[in-house]
Amino acid sequence: MAFKFSGSLVMAVVWNVVQDLKGYLDVISDKNGTTVELYFPITRDELSDKDLSIPIKDYKGNGETILVVDDVESQREISCYMLNKLGYKAKAVSSGEEVVEYLKEHTVDLILLDMIMAPGISGRETYKRIIKKHPNQKAVIASGFAETDDVKETQKLGAGQYIKKPLTLEKLGIAVRDELKK
Repeated sequence: MAFKFSGSLVMAVVWNVVQDLKGYLDVISDKNGTTVELYFPITRDELSDKDLSIPIKDYKGNGETILVVDDVESQREISCYMLNKLGYKAKAVSSGEEVVEYLKEHTVDLILLDMIMAPGISGRETYKRIIKKHPNQKAVIASGFAETDDVKETQKLGAGQYIKKPLTLEKLGIAVRDELKK
């Protein structure tokens, strides 16, 4: 499968995913461009009971409104699709500034917050601005990068769990359900 993209942010996300899955990559450049080949380990191990998924009914939503904040359109679309599948009402905005404006006229049960958004304010700054007006606003942090000091600082401000992209239905569903129960 071949994809064309530009920008170091995408490669940073790819690199993090490859590392998380204990893979490696080869970068081959020539006059026609650059090819990145990804390699991942395979296993023949049987799944144990602990590897089996939690039933979806255990983390389905009940129509709660979730606002997705991410500067990458495809990430917003994927997150909204998954949240809608889980029984939530998903809305999306593309920046920290947009979510602050949105919340002036709307309320949401939870925010799914990206940490690094360009251009514009970061996830941490976004959450700081949100809690000035909505001090009890629930949030789940989602990022393609490792858990940083920014993530920890945002959690100290009151944001909930950190989940690493790429998101899975189960990982997202459990994080959102757990945060909404608090």
